[in-house]
Amino acid sequence: MCTAALAASLTTAAVVTNTPVAGAGEAEPTPDSPQAAERGDARLDLPGQLADPVVPPAAGAGGTATEGAAGIPTTALDAYKRAETAVAAALPKCKLPWQLIAGIGRIESVHASGYGLKDDGTTERPIRGPRLDGNGFAKILDTDKGEFDGDTEFDRAFGPLQFIPSTWATWKADGNGDGKRDANNIYDAALGAGLYLCAGGKDLSNPADLDKAILSYNQSREYVNSVLGYMRQYQQDGTAGIPNPPVGNYPTPPAPHVPTPPHVPAPNPPASKPAPKPDPKPTPTPSKPTPTPEPSKPTPAPATLAKLERVGDAKLEAEAGSTFADGARFKAVLSDGKPAVGQAVVVAVEQDTTGGTGFVFGDEPSVVVRTDAQGIATAPRLKAGPKAGTFTLRATAYDAKSQFTVALDGKVTEKPAEKPLALTRTDGAGAVEVAAGTPVKGLLFRAARGDAPQAGVQVTAELVTGKPGAWVPVDPKTAKGPFFKGAAEGQKLFTLELPKTGADGKITLPDLLTTDAPAGTYHLRLATADGAELVLDVTVTAPKAAPKA
Repeated sequence: MCTAALAASLTTAAVVTNTPVAGAGEAEPTPDSPQAAERGDARLDLPGQLADPVVPPAAGAGGTATEGAAGIPTTALDAYKRAETAVAAALPKCKLPWQLIAGIGRIESVHASGYGLKDDGTTERPIRGPRLDGNGFAKILDTDKGEFDGDTEFDRAFGPLQFIPSTWATWKADGNGDGKRDANNIYDAALGAGLYLCAGGKDLSNPADLDKAILSYNQSREYVNSVLGYMRQYQQDGTAGIPNPPVGNYPTPPAPHVPTPPHVPAPNPPASKPAPKPDPKPTPTPSKPTPTPEPSKPTPAPATLAKLERVGDAKLEAEAGSTFADGARFKAVLSDGKPAVGQAVVVAVEQDTTGGTGFVFGDEPSVVVRTDAQGIATAPRLKAGPKAGTFTLRATAYDAKSQFTVALDGKVTEKPAEKPLALTRTDGAGAVEVAAGTPVKGLLFRAARGDAPQAGVQVTAELVTGKPGAWVPVDPKTAKGPFFKGAAEGQKLFTLELPKTGADGKITLPDLLTTDAPAGTYHLRLATADGAELVLDVTVTAPKAAPKA
């Protein structure tokens, strides 16, 4: 997006801030609705190479695909994906794939290509389908006084997803959180289309419901096959987009001439009859007193969503590559002060400069969570991106008329350089000195990085010769110094892989035997694979003389 403010306004969280005007999940579009009428499409106003694309096979058919998601402008692709997230929050049982909306967008306007699609979802040129005046298409008299389609005599489908005005009046939605509901904006149109397709409790993972939904958008089997063809292709080819294409150099359809309605004279009023003369002696009729009706008690308005607030005040901060301590928590409150139970809350990572901070279950940048019995929604924990930076964590809850947003500042700090692994002796004894024939016992060592003990470290103990910086293992064929006992009888080992360090980083050295070792100083080296090393001098003295009898 061009600016930070614009980017913030087009987040996934903002997408779902407003549901359609009418109860989207309760209505049921039908194949005989105006939206499903034979109405042409905006491609008729595009050049041939755009207006007549090659449609890929629908499903399981042979042939070579001509286009994947790489052919979708980035803004359109973003709008389709955010509509999927939004509808998942509002109608989770629908299972709407963004590729379905993309298939409709491809058929209806080639994703607004050629009309100058902008980053904010609007287009430089209006997208209007043919006038629905009954000449080759359905006849639909004006229903919006030209508000949406610019035609005050007949309706036209309009916008990137070609809504009929009467359909948009019921299903209009705000897909980018700017407070407007404009089907000429691809964010709003994509969300409105998703809600329309899901209406009536459909499950679009069910082929019958999917077929029914597309037919309610355009009652044409060829249209269904084309939409499914693109949908399958987008599902197969991934999600890469292309830059928004520039506006095409061709005319848009002229605004229709609005005829002046003819003057129709009002008919002459009928001659009035003389009023009858009153009876000179009317018989009075006693009147009954009119009972005073009891005042009706006002029906209290149902509680609505009134507030979304953060729970707790812990800093949203972690080291690069690490997991945040806890998941952020938010509380939704109704207008009567009670908790909003089961409220959908969209939590999204925005304006991220950390290289990919996301939720731990799959590095996703957004998630929809619902509040519990206390009205609290707990987001999964975040995993910090690989580099230092900042991000905004935005939580948004919404109802039919309003939205409530909480934005938190997040920070990822540079991971400090890892301290080198070190091996130290911890048994507390002094220099190691034994008489020949006496084993060296109880040597205890610890592996740590700074003050932090390191568990699971593999340490190798071996007798070496040489000098600091140039130690080499002794030759087991000629070595006569201290040794470890091997598994076989009489086997001498001069190199031994020790058990891995425990949770405290410690490890105990097995007995180092000195049987038949000549007096002298020997060198025992403990080492790890990543270069930690400790060399211990072992002094062997002559064997003690046996006491005289």
